[in-house]
Amino acid sequence: MAKPIWIWAFSVTLALFPSVFGNSEGDALYALRKSLKDPDNVFQSWDPNLVNPCTWFHITCNQDNRVTRVDLGNSNLSGHLVSDLGKLEHLQYLELYKNNIQGTIPTELGNLKNLISLDLYNNKISGTIPPSLGKLKSLVFLRLNDNKLTGPIPRELTGISNLKVVDVSNNDLCGTIPTSGPFEHIPLNNFENNPRLEGPELLGLASYDTTCS
Repeated sequence: MAKPIWIWAFSVTLALFPSVFGNSEGDALYALRKSLKDPDNVFQSWDPNLVNPCTWFHITCNQDNRVTRVDLGNSNLSGHLVSDLGKLEHLQYLELYKNNIQGTIPTELGNLKNLISLDLYNNKISGTIPPSLGKLKSLVFLRLNDNKLTGPIPRELTGISNLKVVDVSNNDLCGTIPTSGPFEHIPLNNFENNPRLEGPELLGLASYDTTCS
């Protein structure tokens, strides 16, 4: 006897929906994999045919199989970051430090509302710091030092009350160093070796300037 249509539909729903989130996150991570060169095969376990990426090395998930950590620091990777990373809405830690990553920081990283730590230091990343990072209200650690970043420090970052560590030293930033909000407690050596950067702006040492490039 054939199953009633509602039972069949319910079975299909159960089969499909647990993997929907996992697959979309897996697709985003696989897009990152395709954009990076990996001479040491750290991506060897990243099989896009699995239900979700939670069994992949260097990936951590929560109990709902949502990606919360990407740990790819010091992995000899080169290439560029992808906008797809902005789809990892439960991500808390994005660790890509000490690689040879080039290109720019995707604006879409500003969508990662649960992000606590963004570590992109010691790469070859260029372009500006996206103002969209000011939307990361859970952010505590922002380490972008030792890259090739240009432009001003976005004033949007001063609105992140949880921000405790900011390091943008050893870049080519310009304008002035913010001193409001969390920047009030950031040591000045975390801004050093940016020859065009002046400040701090509110201590009478430099005028307010966000128009540089």
